[in-house]
Amino acid sequence: MRETDIRPSGAVADGVANGVAGGVAGAPAGRGLPRHWPLLLLGAAVVPGVLLVVVGRSLDEPAVQAWRTVCLAVTVQALPFLLLGTALSGAINAFVPASVFQRVLPKRPALAVPVAGAAGVVLPGCECASVPVANSLIGRGVTPAAAFAFLLSAPAVNPVVLTATAVAFPGRPEMVLARLVASLVTAAAMGWLWLWLGREEWLRPRTDRPAGHVPGHSRFQEFRQGFQHDFLHAGGFLVVGAMAAATFNVAVPRSVLDTFAGSPWLSVLFLAALAIVLAVCSEADAFVAASLSGFSPVARLTFMVVGPMVDLKLIALQAGTFGRAFAVRFSAATAVVAVVCSAVIGGVLL
Repeated sequence: MRETDIRPSGAVADGVANGVAGGVAGAPAGRGLPRHWPLLLLGAAVVPGVLLVVVGRSLDEPAVQAWRTVCLAVTVQALPFLLLGTALSGAINAFVPASVFQRVLPKRPALAVPVAGAAGVVLPGCECASVPVANSLIGRGVTPAAAFAFLLSAPAVNPVVLTATAVAFPGRPEMVLARLVASLVTAAAMGWLWLWLGREEWLRPRTDRPAGHVPGHSRFQEFRQGFQHDFLHAGGFLVVGAMAAATFNVAVPRSVLDTFAGSPWLSVLFLAALAIVLAVCSEADAFVAASLSGFSPVARLTFMVVGPMVDLKLIALQAGTFGRAFAVRFSAATAVVAVVCSAVIGGVLL
């Protein structure tokens, strides 16, 4: 094959890579999103709604009306928190230097792990941004165990997520506390587990996707691109998650739900698997969990703890950033630890 035959596909691959990393790597404007992305976004928002209204009126069935109500309720409730969370994540990525982490974290890795996990409370980030940020921290000398603890905690225990959880579960402060404690314990446990069993040959961090401020680029431009990328990306998962939650509530027979919901362990495992498949953004998953009213509080807590740490998009991002050997082992171990921590802490607090 001639050299000219393979250049176009390489250019396409470069464009895709830059598009994925554009929000965190300061990629040149215009390569991360289509030129007319506002019109595409408007069409993606309007067309399904119009079709839904038309179908709903034409069928005029209670099931369709219930599906529409649940889907719109989850989306409208979660959208403000998604907007705020992605804005904060973009601001931190653009304006907070990576050296801050090195000054704050203790020198001893065993102590740096819980501190890095707790840093997620004050330094929020969405799932998509946490992976390249962790890669950047490792490249700047932060111990991988601490970087992984921050990777898991930042999208799970930040103020936006906890506030969204409080709104989704009104009058249930114990649910917010249980989510905070279970997520922090899971993040710290995974960091210590990496110190104990992790091997350097599993970890192959990429160096072509830097996170944070790139010298010579405008910080405001990096913030705009990061916010734009994360909001559109996470917003798509929010709509899909809301539609899946509505379909789940309306279409799944009650007998099937009773089979899983009636068993404490089956309900926990079922919602853990559902969180991995749905891949709902952490700023919105509390509203999806609240809509799953047929399941126990412990099972819904598991859904909220597992989702921000292990889902299909995160596994793909970790594989592309750190290597497939790492992603498979780390994701599987995180899922197990998150389920165990959720079951134990939820059983005590809920």
